[in-house]
Amino acid sequence: MATFVLVPGAWHGSWAFEKVVPRLAEAGHTVHALTLTGLRPDDDEATVAATNLDTHAGDVLRLLDGARLTDVTLVGHSYGGMVIAAAADRAGGRISRLVHLDAYVPRDGDSCWATTSDGYRQAFVAGAADTGYAVRPPDGGDPRRRPHPVASLLQRIRLTGGFDRVPRREFVYCSGWADRTPFAGLRARLAADPGWQVHDIATVHNAMRDDPAGVAAILLAGESTQDRAAGLAEISR
Repeated sequence: MATFVLVPGAWHGSWAFEKVVPRLAEAGHTVHALTLTGLRPDDDEATVAATNLDTHAGDVLRLLDGARLTDVTLVGHSYGGMVIAAAADRAGGRISRLVHLDAYVPRDGDSCWATTSDGYRQAFVAGAADTGYAVRPPDGGDPRRRPHPVASLLQRIRLTGGFDRVPRREFVYCSGWADRTPFAGLRARLAADPGWQVHDIATVHNAMRDDPAGVAAILLAGESTQDRAAGLAEISR
């Protein structure tokens, strides 16, 4: 059985995966869904202001350490792709599979700010006007969303090779918002990279909400005995 660690995107908490977690658990897998620092209901202003990408990578690593997790499948949605990349790079071989769910896939030195679209950059600036340190959620959407720490969107990632050594790396492209997605070019790049497997799912960006069965199916399909054995063999080299 697999161990999944699910990392939400900007403004969201562990609740973003509430329709996916039961499907994975019912299949017999262990599932941890995170709410990142600065997005928790009891986080004060100082905590939000001080939170950056390193803080969020540290959230994942503390879970791995505290629960003594190895052979982990890390799943990151949207901004969460930055987080799982940073965490995997520092995890010392404990990650066997990465799934970037309509998520940023950074190279060394990238930031969410640098790799997103002009539309999102404009939204970040407008959303941070109230405080300067947190981007308020876009209008509409789930009322549980919280302002997202600005520093985490601006900090450049440092990758030292561990991210590239994860044996199984996958990108899930949500094709249902083709007019607004910042990930079309990324999908093309990864589709041409033999180190990546690309999946397409015909839904909008928040696929966990709009097609949880489809998301769970992709995650579960990658956990076949053959795939896991290949991943473990790669890690042990």
